Amino acid sequence: MTDLFSGLPDTRPKIEHLADGAVVLPGFVIDSGAALLAEIEKVLAASPLCAMETPGGRRMSVITSSCGMAGWVSDREGYRYSRIDPVNGKPWPLMPLLLFDAAQRAAMMGGFEGFAPDSCLINCYAPGARMSLHQDKNERDFTQP
Repeated sequence: MTDLFSGLPDTRPKIEHLADGAVVLPGFVIDSGAALLAEIEKVLAASPLCAMETPGGRRMSVITSSCGMAGWVSDREGYRYSRIDPVNGKPWPLMPLLLFDAAQRAAMMGGFEGFAPDSCLINCYAPGARMSLHQDKNERDFTQP
């Protein structure tokens, strides 16, 4: 779609407020998207995407990886963060600076000044993959995005 509208001014709002602490940032990474994707591909080379198992024993249709100090994992023991990638037994790759900066800027635009991301979950939705309606309510610090 970008080529279809190249040369035309982007008239979308830079920020759409949905509720306190919830915003949509149309086109936020449009200029850095290729570079971000290249950094994510480096993360995935070190910690490949995998289908986690739910506590109930079902295989998730979404494939995931992580980077940063800890990664999100799921298995028969439950949902949690772990410093170790369960696929390769190594610490998760460091979060790329470009991703850190994008998360920090997005959080600031959403009203979370001073946010410093320490983990990034990478979800890949192939055709047919789905995520059921849910809320992540086990976080301990609700002052963060």
